[in-house]
Amino acid sequence: MPVQRLNHAVLYVRDVERSVAFYREALGFEVVMSMRGAAFLQAEGSANDHDLGLFEVGEQAGPSPAGRTTVGLYHLAWEVDTLEELRRVAAKLGELGALVGASDHSTTKALYAKDPDGLEFEVSWLVPAALISEEVLEARASIRPLDLAAEIERYGATTRGGVGVSFA
Repeated sequence: MPVQRLNHAVLYVRDVERSVAFYREALGFEVVMSMRGAAFLQAEGSANDHDLGLFEVGEQAGPSPAGRTTVGLYHLAWEVDTLEELRRVAAKLGELGALVGASDHSTTKALYAKDPDGLEFEVSWLVPAALISEEVLEARASIRPLDLAAEIERYGATTRGGVGVSFA
């Protein structure tokens, strides 16, 4: 049987408490287990034991050179159910000074942000498969700036996203 989905991610961070506070405030994660120098967080409504592990390496740690001078992970992406929730997350990330971009990938509507250690992550809403038209599929050839208000007008604020399905 093939791999089904990502169960959790683990990040090395400078300060676990600072990172826990950020992910709690920014994305609503809750701590399900912690110990000295480590914490395990779960997203609201998740059935996973944990969705994010954080391991402290100390304030002396330098920034990750991944993507600039070394290979490595670019970002993690989490899904939200509605464009209304994506709008709420965008506002929260903006308030925290963490939002660094917003893109329309046609079948996905994405926010990009950085945590306190500069690690990038994505929060996205997926167009439901039943609403993916030929026009939407053809638009995948380019990435455009996200106009969240226009997407809410087009799909509705409370339309449940594709939840793991971004193509018909």
